[in-house]
Amino acid sequence: MVSSRQNSRPNRDVRLRKKKPTSRGSTVVKRISIDGSAVLGVFAACTEEFLLSAPAPTEEEQLNFLQELDVTSVPLLIGSSAVVGSLVAGNSNGFVVSNNALRHEIAQLKASCGGLPVRKLPGRINAAGNVILANDTAALIHPNLIARAERVISEALGVDVQRGTVAELKTVGMAACATNKGVLAHPKATEGELSKLDDTFSVPVNIGTVNYGSPLVGSSLLANTKGYVVGLETTGIELGRIEDSLGFL
Repeated sequence: MVSSRQNSRPNRDVRLRKKKPTSRGSTVVKRISIDGSAVLGVFAACTEEFLLSAPAPTEEEQLNFLQELDVTSVPLLIGSSAVVGSLVAGNSNGFVVSNNALRHEIAQLKASCGGLPVRKLPGRINAAGNVILANDTAALIHPNLIARAERVISEALGVDVQRGTVAELKTVGMAACATNKGVLAHPKATEGELSKLDDTFSVPVNIGTVNYGSPLVGSSLLANTKGYVVGLETTGIELGRIEDSLGFL
C-alpha cells in the first residue's frame, strides 16, 4: 500500500454528446431525479469527461446532467442492472466494474470512453461504486477488499490506494463524494477519518448532507471539477455546503 501524502489540514466548516455548459446561476437545473428517484449516485456515475447511466433517463434529464457536468453520456447497464452508480467506479484514467459485468458491457464501456482500461473487481465484495471513493489522484476503498482487488483498483484507475471508512461505514463510495477540487463526506465522519481523507486526496475536506438530511452523500451527488447535480430533495443550505466544499464558490 502506498503511504498517503501529507498536506496542511483545510478548514471544514440515445448517446448524447457533450454540451457546452451554460453559465452558473442560469437555467441549469442542479436538483434533479433519475426516473423519479433522488438517489442519483445509485443509478449513475461521472468522471471529468463521461456520465455513465442506464438508458432510462429522459432526454430532458440527460440534458440537465450534461449541461451542468459538461460530459459525454454513455448509456449502459452493468450485469444487466440499472444501478450503474453502485456497480462502477472510475476516473480520468479508467474504470473498475462489478465482476458481474458482462463481456459486451465491458466492451461497450471501453469503446464509448476512448479505450480507457476497464477492469472487473475480484472477490465477494464487488459493488465497485459503493466500495471505492476515487478522484484522479487517489482512492479510498472498503477495508475488507482482498489484496488482488486493491491492485486492480490501483492499476485501472492509476492512483495510490488507501483502505478506510467514512462514519465507520465501509461503503466509502456511498458515504462521500470526491473530485479533484474537494471531498464532501458523511456528517458523522470522525476526525481521524477526515484526516485520512485529507491526507489521501490532498484536497479540502468537508462534511454535509443531501436530499433534506441524508448523510449518504455519494448516493445522491454526482460531481466533477466543472459542476454537479444532486437529488431533487436537496435543500438550499445543502447546496451551499456542496458548492463550498467542492470549490464552486
